[in-house]
Amino acid sequence: MKTVLVLNGPNLNLLGTREPQVYGSTTLADLEALCRRRCEARGFALDFRQSNHEGVLVDAIHEAGQRQAAGTLAGVVLNAGAYTHTSIALHDAVKGTGVVMIEVHLSNVHAREAFRHHSFLSPVAAGVIVGLGAEGYALAIDALAARVAAA
Repeated sequence: MKTVLVLNGPNLNLLGTREPQVYGSTTLADLEALCRRRCEARGFALDFRQSNHEGVLVDAIHEAGQRQAAGTLAGVVLNAGAYTHTSIALHDAVKGTGVVMIEVHLSNVHAREAFRHHSFLSPVAAGVIVGLGAEGYALAIDALAARVAAA
């Protein structure tokens, strides 16, 4: 059974209480439960993580690249939070490992502050889902399932 790694970046541990008018009332635990259900429905195991530390996320992507090369990982769903707009290190980790990554954002980053309009991750992502709330995670898992089925 292949695994889907869902990585969540800084401040996503505050979901449910942080700016609910932007991010909604869904908590990180709710997101994990949603992802677990969708992974089970698609025949995947789930590895769900959150970190406020860029290096921890880079290390997780490196590990994901090894797991994908070994044939045990379907891909990564990454909501890098603010690191999306600042982290060349995350870009380089995805590019360097060749891991299949779907970039996800709960809010529509293009309808927010100008500094959120640029993503260092989009150029190395297999796809980008923005503005669909928690459902974006489920859709990203569906996209990984379709890629695995097509391979």
